[in-house]
Amino acid sequence: MDGHAEDHGRIYQTSGDQHITEHHHYGGEPATPCGPDSVRRPAVGRPPVVLRDRTEVLERLRAGVRTSRTGEAYVLHGMGGCGKTAVAYTLFQQAIGEGGRVGLWVSAADRASLRAGMLAVAADRGADDGELLAARNGLRPAADLVWQYLDRSAEPWLLVLDNADQPEILRDGSWLRTSPGGTVVVTTRRSASHWWPGAELQHIGVLPRADAARVLCDLAPHSGTPDEAAEIAERLGRLPLALTLAGGFLSQQVLDPWTMDTYGRHLDEGERVELIDQGADALSERDPRRMVGLTWQLTLDAFEARGLSEATALLRLLSRFAPEPLPLSVLNRAEIDGVLPRARCEIALRALLDQSLTELVDIGVRCAQSHGVLLDSVAAATPADRKPVLDTTAVRLLDAAVPVVPDAGPDDPSLRMLVPHGLALLRHVQEPEPLAAALTAVTRLSVALHRTGDYLSAWETARTAADLGERRLGADHRLVLAARSRTGRALFRLGRYAEAEALLAPVHAAQKQLFGPHDPDALDSGFGLQLVLGNTGRRDEAIALLRAVTAGRRAALGSAHPLTLRSRSGLLVLLSPADVVTEEDGALLSLPSQCVRSLGPDHTVTLGAHHNHAWALYQLGRFEAADQEIRRVAEAYRRRFGPDHPFALSAQQLLSRTQVACGRLDAGIALMTDVVARRERGLGPAHPFTVDSRRVLSDFRSGNPRPPRV
Repeated sequence: MDGHAEDHGRIYQTSGDQHITEHHHYGGEPATPCGPDSVRRPAVGRPPVVLRDRTEVLERLRAGVRTSRTGEAYVLHGMGGCGKTAVAYTLFQQAIGEGGRVGLWVSAADRASLRAGMLAVAADRGADDGELLAARNGLRPAADLVWQYLDRSAEPWLLVLDNADQPEILRDGSWLRTSPGGTVVVTTRRSASHWWPGAELQHIGVLPRADAARVLCDLAPHSGTPDEAAEIAERLGRLPLALTLAGGFLSQQVLDPWTMDTYGRHLDEGERVELIDQGADALSERDPRRMVGLTWQLTLDAFEARGLSEATALLRLLSRFAPEPLPLSVLNRAEIDGVLPRARCEIALRALLDQSLTELVDIGVRCAQSHGVLLDSVAAATPADRKPVLDTTAVRLLDAAVPVVPDAGPDDPSLRMLVPHGLALLRHVQEPEPLAAALTAVTRLSVALHRTGDYLSAWETARTAADLGERRLGADHRLVLAARSRTGRALFRLGRYAEAEALLAPVHAAQKQLFGPHDPDALDSGFGLQLVLGNTGRRDEAIALLRAVTAGRRAALGSAHPLTLRSRSGLLVLLSPADVVTEEDGALLSLPSQCVRSLGPDHTVTLGAHHNHAWALYQLGRFEAADQEIRRVAEAYRRRFGPDHPFALSAQQLLSRTQVACGRLDAGIALMTDVVARRERGLGPAHPFTVDSRRVLSDFRSGNPRPPRV
């Protein structure tokens, strides 16, 4: 048999089995060693000056490496940048010092580093060159050789397997074992327990506020006060990697040193991720694991290599939302198909959870939550051509999570959870169409919050949405004006009447001028404005405006529309007894039955009509009829909304009045006492509604209740 070789080729001929190993070195560079330079020293870039907060976990780990306890394996898991390696480093130093152990440190970031490092461990523990050569060349099981010498070690040891983010490498080679000779500690982003059978898992998270501030002060002691450091730490999400980079940046500046306050302003003004990464050592080789802009890209690259592109897509979608708990129900919708198939969302989410890129939190509602710096990093690295579809999909998911027609109801924490995500979309979205859709959804969300009685959240949501929308759409945009109107409506319910009028009056005027007096938005603002007028003593103005709103809604929406019926219901409260019996030729007093026919007996507008009708009967001196009607309404409100809902308390206050008017003073006082207590807790002692309730209660107790107008 003839053979021919060219260039660097080789031809071998043999009559028996041979094992040939070749080492090729090209160019002028010297040959690189086949193993790590050391396994006795931790391969970490910037050891912590002082490890903050981790006292409890370190004590647990120290107990595991005491001479009397061996055969333990501990897995430190958490998101990239949370300080797992710093904990392992501190434990390592304590173990080789006061603990009297041999410390062994191996990078498990990839298969080659793990194999080379573990064989170096075997050499450290006494394996000879022949054994090592046979293991390197595949002539004997490498892992068995390593653990044979670890088991035989005359000295107790601590073995750290750092950055084991591909646990399948450990599993496939059976590299992770326990031994009576020492203790194993693994650091990893992979949190699923099935990767670590028999090991004790320890989650490493972000630092508490005070300890996070101390990290900055440790690194840059002259850049600011502890309070300023705490503020910066919060804005960095208390992530140890981000804190280390920020502290490094502040401590390294020479020509124009920044204070922490200056650093905070720049965090708000520019690209956060780029600024944070400026704290990396510019004179050292760039290590992706030590930069917030790159550390998570390692995981995203691994997703792509494993055919899990949906996990990357889901994380990019999450980066459009806020770093707050996001109800899982938001993601479990058909609208997500714009970014990834809904059927693959479960797999993608599990992949993110396994890599500690998000976590499940249960705060009464099951949610997913990712760190803010992580989300900023992912958003900054997202290709520009992918952002429009991500924004559109995120807006559609939010829109689908908000009730289409918000109704009155009990407190709903899941609605408040949506607020930061809606506002984040208003900050992120660039294209006009999805921006308008986001503003519409967030304004509707403020309406939903308003109707659960959470007026403070409704006000904050509508106000911030209007401010964000105005920057991009302009002050006179229909959607911006609608958000301003909802802000005014919430201010009224908060008892801030002057502010409510100052906002609602110009909004109402602008809407009438721009869209016409019968425009639904203008009519809605007019309805809100008449509430303010009626509660500030301008009853005639309020009646005139409410009649105009009622007529406009009847013309624009029809006489049976819920908003038209609700406007008419308001007249039952505003009109004097003499006028209420003649309004609409006497038809107004039959409004509750009209509502039952058009909307059903349990509709919120129907209950409101009964409520206001009972007030009209009370004003007319028909106390027993009023008492019976308001009792039914009060029971329905308590059953549907709970005893603290504003509707329930308003009905209970009227019920107390009818009870007293019917001669049941003690019952009336008991009811009103409860109203006062609940309003003081919910609205505060200075709210006009609370003040009015206390006045009524005082009248009852004095024995001189004010009679209704007859």
